[in-house]
Amino acid sequence: MKHHNAEQSESRSKHNSSPADTSATLSQDSSRDALYQVKLTDLHGEALNLSDYQDHTLLIVNTASHCGFTPQYRSLESLYQTYRDQGLLIIATPCNQFGQQEPGGASEIQAFCNLKYQISFPVSEKLEVNGDNAHLLYQILKARAPGLLNSQRVKWNFTKFLISPKAEEIERYSPMTSPRKLEVKIRRYLSKES
Repeated sequence: MKHHNAEQSESRSKHNSSPADTSATLSQDSSRDALYQVKLTDLHGEALNLSDYQDHTLLIVNTASHCGFTPQYRSLESLYQTYRDQGLLIIATPCNQFGQQEPGGASEIQAFCNLKYQISFPVSEKLEVNGDNAHLLYQILKARAPGLLNSQRVKWNFTKFLISPKAEEIERYSPMTSPRKLEVKIRRYLSKES
C-alpha cells in the first residue's frame, strides 16, 4: 500500500486493504456495481448517473462555498480543462455538514461556482457525507477508501475520492492535498482508458 504524508493525503486503495477492512462492508465487486448504480441530481435538476461514466476517471469532491479550501475550485477546474477530453470527470458534491459552510440553496451554489470560479464540471445537489443520512455515494466511497486509521468519516470539506476506470481503485485524499498533486495518478488512470 502506498502511504502518503498524513498532512497531504488519506489515500487508501481497497485492493491493498486487509481482510478485516472488508468484513463489515460490501465486497469490492458488489461495491463497484453499487457505485455505478448511484444516481445524482445536478444543481439544474438534471440526472447525473454514474453508470454513464464507468470507463472514465472520476474525481469526486465534497465542497463548500465558504471554506478555507474553497479556492481549490480553481485547481479542480484547471484539471478538468486539461484532462476532460481524455476522460476525466470531476463531480463536486456540496455539503453543509462542516461548519455550516454551504448554507445556500442550489441557485446560490450555482451562481457562486459560475461567478467566482467559472466551474464547468458537474456540481450535484447538496449531499450529506456522514451520519445516518449519508448519501449512498459516500457510503460506498468511504467503505472502499477509508481514511487514516481506517476511519470511515469524511473529516472536512474538499476531501477527494479519485476513482480509476471501472472503479478498480479508489483513493481518498485529504482536504489539504492540492488537486494538482493528484495529476500524476490521474494521468496513470487515464492511460488505462485508452
